[in-house]
Amino acid sequence: MTSFEFVFIMHLMEIILDKSNELCQALQQQSQDILNAMHLVSSTKSLIQKFRDDEWEKLVTRTKSFCETVNILVPDFNAQYIARIGRARHQHDKFTMEHHYKVDIFYVVIDTQLQELDNRFNDHTVELLSLSTALDPRHLRTSFRIDDICKLVEKFYPKDFQEYEMMKMRTQLEHFGYIRQLPEFQNLIILSDLCQWLVKTRKSEVYPLVFRVVTIILTLPVSTATTERYFSAMNIIKTMMRNKMEDDFLSNYLLVYIEKRIANKFDIDSLIKDFQDMKERRSQF
Repeated sequence: MTSFEFVFIMHLMEIILDKSNELCQALQQQSQDILNAMHLVSSTKSLIQKFRDDEWEKLVTRTKSFCETVNILVPDFNAQYIARIGRARHQHDKFTMEHHYKVDIFYVVIDTQLQELDNRFNDHTVELLSLSTALDPRHLRTSFRIDDICKLVEKFYPKDFQEYEMMKMRTQLEHFGYIRQLPEFQNLIILSDLCQWLVKTRKSEVYPLVFRVVTIILTLPVSTATTERYFSAMNIIKTMMRNKMEDDFLSNYLLVYIEKRIANKFDIDSLIKDFQDMKERRSQF
């Protein structure tokens, strides 16, 4: 921890994490505005790339200044780099200390971050997420992109809809567009609100194809972090020791685990009494 290399890596990671923090925080929100998230992806890539191209000298200066302040030895960047392999030391005649820090650490770390962003948010994924915003209530109040919804279904979910359903989709969407004028629709904020409202008002039965698209979009982890948390909770609950748990018991167990804030308000005595009243017991609790 008192080596120059450790301090250099810590400063490097601090800057990278700072530039990607807005995107990370946005993706952890309970319900995500996907279109704005895609803009954050683009800006994060640009900032990290700019850091790679223009801020090497600034990083080195910052690291050296910190090391001098706390009396950590600063290496000569023009000297030959000597690698430590186990207990042995191996000298690279063609590599300098600057080459080691700039190429082997600085470029490698940043390129890995950029590659990770490209893998997770490639053009195919960005198009999918951008099209899925067409049914976000916040966007529906200003514009209704029927073409985008039809394209989303035809390109990304062809196996979830029959051919005749795809043909019927546009007409049903045109009818669905008129419910945006209803007063209660104006209170909807996120996609899950729209889904619940469609079920509550039984409009899910009137617009079944639209409702199916909404539920499909909700399965995208980036559209709502809550969905992702549910799958994570399942991995915690159904362990190797509980691999024979039946579906009904698993569902009830997950409900209590996920809604733990509500479950903590339950009175234990009332739960015991309700359980006891379900049927006669051999002994009293």
